[in-house]
Amino acid sequence: MSEDIVSITLSEWETRSPATCDELSGLFLESSPSSQRVADALNTSRMLRVTELKNGLDVSSFSHVGRVRIGNLNITIVPKLKAASLLRLLRYAYGFRRLELISDSTHLVDHCGFEDLLISQLNAEAQELISRGLQRAYVRKDERLASPRGRINIDRLALDGGTATATLPCQHFPRLEDTLLNRTLLAGLRLAGSMASILDLRRESRRLASQMEEKISRINLDATILDQAARSLTRLSTAYVPALSIIRLLVESQGIVLEGRALTTTLPGFLFDMNRFFQSLLSRFLKENLVDYSVRDEHGLKGMMRYNPKHNPKRRQSPTPRPDYAILRQGNLVSLLDAKYRDLWEKSLPREMLYQLIVYAISHRQQLQSSILYPTTNPIAKEARIDVSDPVYGKHLGQVCLRPVNLTEIEELVSSNTAVARREREGLAKRLAFGTVAGIST
Repeated sequence: MSEDIVSITLSEWETRSPATCDELSGLFLESSPSSQRVADALNTSRMLRVTELKNGLDVSSFSHVGRVRIGNLNITIVPKLKAASLLRLLRYAYGFRRLELISDSTHLVDHCGFEDLLISQLNAEAQELISRGLQRAYVRKDERLASPRGRINIDRLALDGGTATATLPCQHFPRLEDTLLNRTLLAGLRLAGSMASILDLRRESRRLASQMEEKISRINLDATILDQAARSLTRLSTAYVPALSIIRLLVESQGIVLEGRALTTTLPGFLFDMNRFFQSLLSRFLKENLVDYSVRDEHGLKGMMRYNPKHNPKRRQSPTPRPDYAILRQGNLVSLLDAKYRDLWEKSLPREMLYQLIVYAISHRQQLQSSILYPTTNPIAKEARIDVSDPVYGKHLGQVCLRPVNLTEIEELVSSNTAVARREREGLAKRLAFGTVAGIST
C-alpha cells in the first residue's frame, strides 16, 4: 500500500466510487486501529460512509461538510452554497454580528475551509469584546495577605493556634476578568489557533489569545464547560453569545457522540452538521416572521405512543415523537413541520423520513397533515404532496407535504431591512408554515 496522501473532494449528498474517481481505484483503508476506529465511527453516525470494495473505496457524504483524514485519505466535503452566501446565512441563523472579517477583504472566502469561516467570525467577535473591555466579575478569594482586605477568616485564624505570622487569612471579592466566560473565550481562541487552515487566521487567533492569557486562566473545553458558560450569561454579558455559539460549533464538529453512549470519538478534522444549521435558520426565520403565531422547537407529541403497562417488562419510557417545529395560534396546534437538509427536488424522499412524517400527520386530528421543509437553490422547485390512505378501504388518513426552501431567496430577504422585504418575509414564512393554499385561516 502506498503511503502517499490521497485527497478527494465531493459535495454534500454525493457518492464517489472507483468507477467515478480514479483516486479511489485500488485504494484501501489503512489497517491501523485508529483509522478503522474513525471509519467505523463515521459510518455509524452517518456523518460519512466509507466502504471498501474489491477494487477500491466507495465514499458517500450526507449533511456534514468540512475536512477529515482517515489514514492516508484526506476527504473534503464542500457545501453547495457559495461561502459568502453561507456566511451571511450563518450570521443570521446564530445571531453573529456583522463585523469586518479577513474573508470580507480578500478573495479567500471561496477557497478557505468551512471551519475558517467560523474562526474568522470568532476572531472578529473576540476582537470586539477585547476592544470594548472584557467583562469583569466579583470572584471569591481566600488567601493570606500582609495588608488585610475584605473579611478576616476567624475560623482559619483559630486553626493557626496563635502562630505569629506577617499575614492574615482573608476572604475578599476582587473584581477580575478571570471569569468562566473569559476562560471559555480564551480556550476557544486557542482551539481556533490550532484548527485554522489559513496561516493569517491561526496567527490572529493566537495573538488575541496572548492578549488574554496574562489575566485569565486556561481551561479545557468540553460540553460541561460550554453548558456552564451558557448558564452564566446575563443581560450584561449578551455580547458573548455569538462567540460562545461559534466555540460550541467548533468543539462539537471535532468529534462524534453516538446516541446512547457517553464516549466521544475525536475526529482528525472538522465536520459541520448542515442539518443543524438549517434547523436553526428556519427556527429564527419562522419565529421572527410568523405574525400572530408562536413557534415551538422540538415540540413533544405527548401521549401519542405509550407502552402498555402490563407489557413493559423493562419499564422503558414511552417514545415521544418530536417534530422540529410546532406552529400554534392562541394555544392551538395548527401545523407540524420537520426540517431536513436534503434537496428533495433533486433527490428522492427516503422511506424513514416519509414514515416519520406520516406519524406526525396522523397525530394532528384537526388537520391530518405534516410538512417537511428542505433546502434548494433551484428557482423552479415547487411543493409536492403525498396522500396517505387506508390500503383496504381507501379512507384518507393524512397528507405529507414536501415544501422547498429557496436559500437564495432567504438570504436576499434577511439581508434587507426595507418595508417591502419585511412584507415578503412574512408572506414567505406563511407559505413555509402552511403551504401555497393554507388549510386553515391565516
